[in-house]
Amino acid sequence: MAETKKKATKKAATEETVKEETVKEKAPKKAAKKTTKAKAEKAEVKEEAKVEKAAAKKTKKAVKAEPAKPVVTEAHASSLNVRVTPRKARLVIDLVRGKDVDYALKMLARVNKSAATPVAKLIKSAAANATNNFGMDYTRLYVAMIQASDGIKMKRYLPRAKGSSSGLVKRTSNIYVTVKERD
Repeated sequence: MAETKKKATKKAATEETVKEETVKEKAPKKAAKKTTKAKAEKAEVKEEAKVEKAAAKKTKKAVKAEPAKPVVTEAHASSLNVRVTPRKARLVIDLVRGKDVDYALKMLARVNKSAATPVAKLIKSAAANATNNFGMDYTRLYVAMIQASDGIKMKRYLPRAKGSSSGLVKRTSNIYVTVKERD
């Protein structure tokens, strides 16, 4: 019986020391956790402050960097290498220069010239650019500038008498249109 008491007291003493050791070990860990949490919170606060400063700088730069956009008053369209000679295209172009877009398109529909179709398509394209891209009023648009210049020239040969040949130049046009709103 004395031996069992001794064993029981030894067991109790070892259990107490084990408990004390675990409590001592846990206490610094808890303190360490508290300090690391505090450090982490401070780091988060500093990081948030940096992000806010950076955002403030960006907005200041954006306000300074973005000047007011100028109001767009004209729209352009171009058609390159149209299979019509520039001289024939100029005959049609002179009819519509300075006219309202609707009136010019109606006029081109009645003209019996080969250049009327590509010129009409080009004016429609410029008017669509003005309304869709720049928000202009379609009813107030007119053909402000229209011109035709030389495009590429395709050089071919035409057979002639006695086995000879002569040169043939197939001309193309570059057509440019600008439409504006009437005041």
